[in-house]
Amino acid sequence: MNRGCPAVAGLLLTNLALGLPITPVEAHPVTVQSCDREITFDAPPQRAASNDVNLTEMMLVLGLTDSMVGYTGISGWNKLDETMREGVAELPELSARYPTREVLIGADVDFWFAGWNYGMRVGGEVTPETLAPFGITVYELTESCIHIMERDRIAIDDMFNDIRNLGAIFGVDERAEGLIAGWQDELDAIAQAIPEGEPLRVFVYDSGEDTPFTAGRYAMPSAMIAAAGGRNIMDDVETSWTRVAWEPVVARDPQVIIIVNYGEVTAEEKTAFLRGNPALAEMDAVVNDRFVVLDYVEATPGPRNIAAIRTLAEAFHGSEGLATERAPE
Repeated sequence: MNRGCPAVAGLLLTNLALGLPITPVEAHPVTVQSCDREITFDAPPQRAASNDVNLTEMMLVLGLTDSMVGYTGISGWNKLDETMREGVAELPELSARYPTREVLIGADVDFWFAGWNYGMRVGGEVTPETLAPFGITVYELTESCIHIMERDRIAIDDMFNDIRNLGAIFGVDERAEGLIAGWQDELDAIAQAIPEGEPLRVFVYDSGEDTPFTAGRYAMPSAMIAAAGGRNIMDDVETSWTRVAWEPVVARDPQVIIIVNYGEVTAEEKTAFLRGNPALAEMDAVVNDRFVVLDYVEATPGPRNIAAIRTLAEAFHGSEGLATERAPE
């Protein structure tokens, strides 16, 4: 079964989707936690940028385009879909992949929403420390904090935390809380409709043939799979996104395989590889043709996570019951 998530254009592209004001309120100075740092803002940023499609969608859903000068790291990996093209139509892409420090300085950016392995690398040229002398404050994606500090396992609340912190930083707290409340209602409705029983064994296949790139314990799909009534078979791997060997994947015999769709290799080509590889042919998911496709923007922390969890739950358990329990828009 190959399933995609419904478009979220209405959520992303209308400032009044919740009937809430998005005009910044005067609540500054505000201090938020960013990984192992506290950062304080005396006023909302005026020239913000974001890295990657999922982080950019968090900015869009909060109605922050008027405070943005652009985005980075999307087209270089073919991550733009029609919803995102429309959402960022008025914004320039400052860098197709990870930006250099000069790119951000040249655009006079005062705030960058990025993460470790989402635009920044540990010890790299572009980090919160290297940008600070140029007046650029970095807020780090919560999922990515595992690369620089110890933390608890991943949770959907990590995405809520980023939305809440961005709301505080830009003075749109009411809109952030309204979004979170709606998403939580949807999660509660999904949870109530999931049948009791052993969680399904699920493997996340991002890319790679010799060795697969997949989601470990601290990657968002682990939390999404759990919310949909499954278990990531790689949830004992103590990192977020990483490479593993095929042998443990085969030994753990996933019942469902999630294909992450992006880049030059299509979801259909990835599925064909899994079906056609004799070493993988006896896995339960391959034998029973149980594949579910999520776009990259659905599988990484962002506004599309909640609808993607419903997609997973329907794929795991069937749509009957789940489809009728959808929370009001």
